[in-house]
Amino acid sequence: MPPSPLVVPATALPAARLARVVAASGRGGATPPRAAPRRGRRGKPGFSRSSAIKKSFHQEQVVFSTPVPADPTVAIIGGGASGLACASELAARGVRSVVFDTGMHGLGGRMATRFVDSGEQLVFDHAAQFFTASDERFQRMVDEWLDRGLVREWSGLVGELEAGGRFRPTPSSTPTYIGVNGMRSLADAMLPETDMIKVVRPCWISKLEPFNGLWRLFENEKPRGEYDAIVIAHNGKCANRLLSTSGLPLLTKQMKRLELSSVWALLAAFEDPLPIPHSDTHGPFEGAFVRDVDSLSWMGNNTRKLFPMQMGTPECWTFFSTAAYGKRNKVPQENIPKVTAEKVKEDMLGGVEHALGLSKGSLQQPIYTKVQLWGAALPTNTPGVSCIFDPLGRAGICGDWLTGSSIEAAVLSGMSLANHISNYFVSHGERPEEFAIGLHENLNQVEGHDIGQFPGLDSQKPQVAEAQLTPSV
Repeated sequence: MPPSPLVVPATALPAARLARVVAASGRGGATPPRAAPRRGRRGKPGFSRSSAIKKSFHQEQVVFSTPVPADPTVAIIGGGASGLACASELAARGVRSVVFDTGMHGLGGRMATRFVDSGEQLVFDHAAQFFTASDERFQRMVDEWLDRGLVREWSGLVGELEAGGRFRPTPSSTPTYIGVNGMRSLADAMLPETDMIKVVRPCWISKLEPFNGLWRLFENEKPRGEYDAIVIAHNGKCANRLLSTSGLPLLTKQMKRLELSSVWALLAAFEDPLPIPHSDTHGPFEGAFVRDVDSLSWMGNNTRKLFPMQMGTPECWTFFSTAAYGKRNKVPQENIPKVTAEKVKEDMLGGVEHALGLSKGSLQQPIYTKVQLWGAALPTNTPGVSCIFDPLGRAGICGDWLTGSSIEAAVLSGMSLANHISNYFVSHGERPEEFAIGLHENLNQVEGHDIGQFPGLDSQKPQVAEAQLTPSV
C-alpha cells in the first residue's frame, strides 16, 4: 500500500521550503494530520462567513510523497473554454484526463447557446457574444477553427450606443470571431477525438479527498474516481466550497481573493425588427456596448449575427445588464424569484427603449423572454499569472480570471496549466520547488467592458508576462 499524503500546517510555504517539506515527506512514510485543539464556542452558535473563510485558510496542507506514475490521469473540474483547452493540451502531451462538467445541454460554460423551439427555432448566444485574438498561439488555434468551419469572422457592425440612440462604430482592424451556429458549437468541438479525454456530464463534484497518493472525487457521496492531479477550471462560490475542505489552503486563499461581478442576461425575441439607428455610411448595428443606461451594458442581434441571410423570422436579441445593476439586484441564481425576474425584464426592456431613444412604453412586446443571472460573471481583480499550481498537493487552477476576462485568456490559461502539469510529471515530481506558480501573487483591479475584455478591439488587453507561460518540453 503506497503511503498516504503528508499533511503539514497550512502556512504560506515559500519556494525555499518546498524542497525541505517534500524531502521530509519521504523519510519514514507519511506523517498523520495533527488534531486541531478544541476551543470553546464563543457567542451564539451559527454560521459566520468570516470564520468559515479563516478556517479554510488554516487547513492543513496536503503533500503527496508518492512517485508520479508512468501513466498519470488528471481530473479537470469545469468544462468551459479553459478546462477544455487544458484537456486538449494534456492529450497533446500524452496525459489522460477526465473532464467533469455541470452542463445539462452541453459543454462550454460561458460559451453557451440557447435553442428554443416555439414553432420557429429561436437561437441566442446568452453568455460570450464574440471573441478576438491578439496572441499568436491563440490565433493559430483560431485559424484551425476557421479551416474546420467552426468559427467565422463576424462582419456585422459593432460599436458603442449612447443613451438616446447615438451610435459610433468601434474603430478597429482587429477581426472579431463567432461560432458558426452559436458559441456552444465551438465548445462542443474543442476537444479532439481521442480516448485520452473522457467527459462526464452533468456532474457536480462536491468533495475532493486525498487518499494514498491520489485524489478521490465525489459527487455528493458517489465516488467519481481517483486521479494523480486535479485542475479547478471554474470559480465562484461552488469552487470556494469545494476547496474549503480540500487540504489545499494556498489555492483556497487565492481563489477566495477573487472578486466577481454579477450580470443579468435577458433573451428576447421580437416579431418585427427593432428600430435600430441607421447612418449614411453604415447599416444597422448587430452589437453595441451601451453607455449611460443603468440597466443595460450590451445588446446583440443573434439573428443578424448568426443567420445574416435569414429573412422574415423573429429577431432574437441578447441584452446584458451593467455590473452595478447586477450587484444591486442579485439573488440566488439557482432560484430566481418570479417577482425579481419580472422586475429585471421590465427594467432591461426599459433600458433598451432609453438606449435607442424611444419614448417610454413604445417598444414592441417580445414574443419570448428569458432572464438569467450570471452570479459569478467576470473577474474584477486578477493576479496576472497564466495559471496557479501547487506541486505539494498536485493541484492547479486555470481560467480567464487569472489574466483578464476573455475567451483568449481562458484558452491560454488552460494550455499553460496543461504544459505546467505535463512538465511536472516529466520531472517525476522530484523538483517541486521549481513548479510552484501563482500561489502568493496579489490580485489587482482589472478593467474592461461589463461583458468582458476583447484583446485588440480596445485598450483593455490582458497583461501576461511571457515568462509566466510555461512552454512545452
